[in-house]
Amino acid sequence: MGLYTIGSGFALSFAKWNGFTPEWIWVGIQNYKDLLYADPSLAPEMRRAAWNTLQVMIAVPALTVVIALPLAVTLNSIRRLRSLLRSVYFLPYVTSGIAVYYAWRYVLEPDGSVNLLLRALGLGSLSQPQGFLGNPSTALPTLILILVWSSVPIATLLYLSGLQAIDPNMIEAAQIDGAAPRHVLRRIIWPLLRPITAAIVLLGVRDALHGFQIFLIMTGGGPGGHTDVLGLMTYRLSFFKGLAQTLGVASALGWLLFAAALLLTLVNARMLRRIR
Repeated sequence: MGLYTIGSGFALSFAKWNGFTPEWIWVGIQNYKDLLYADPSLAPEMRRAAWNTLQVMIAVPALTVVIALPLAVTLNSIRRLRSLLRSVYFLPYVTSGIAVYYAWRYVLEPDGSVNLLLRALGLGSLSQPQGFLGNPSTALPTLILILVWSSVPIATLLYLSGLQAIDPNMIEAAQIDGAAPRHVLRRIIWPLLRPITAAIVLLGVRDALHGFQIFLIMTGGGPGGHTDVLGLMTYRLSFFKGLAQTLGVASALGWLLFAAALLLTLVNARMLRRIR
């Protein structure tokens, strides 16, 4: 069944179909051409979504690592209330994504809590009359920050497990030799945690390529396509085009995403082998 589904999906990428007519219209590689350059409306949309996806793919893993590693080191050094703090930091990960995204959308509205707080603190110049999701210049950065907020807990947990696997005698020996905490982090802890970092980056890249839930719920790709990503574009071509024969194009885009994910996975695996 799985092989049949995969084969049918791949075959569909070479056809036009709307999901209702009994027969497919075979078009060869035209769907791929339309996505990449041939279609005057589809190709620019694809390029814009690809650029937004690339920004998310770079920013989310990078910011997640920058925040999660120091947080894990701090939590690992705390003795009292460690379990409570871990539970608090892990809460965003176990909370229902849909409910959280709707809550974020509410507080980021023009009359939402974020704008009200900024005005109360005398920072009204930073508030957004259109809302942070309605302003083209702030919509994508805002979504990136929310994605980082939801990614940090699992990354912190992975780093914590890695830190607890490090022989404490190595760190104590470095401290006895006079190594400053930042040198211990950079010369001992960071190299030993590189495989975990690679895994966190891979998870972030995967979510950027295939994830679209937050973009669908919070902005729908707007305003003006400034938060459109490839995963959302695939979903829209599949389910929001009525009787238009776009399922083949959606399948082609899905296979392009699969190829990109496979390539990045192979690169990541090669980097992991070098690290080890």
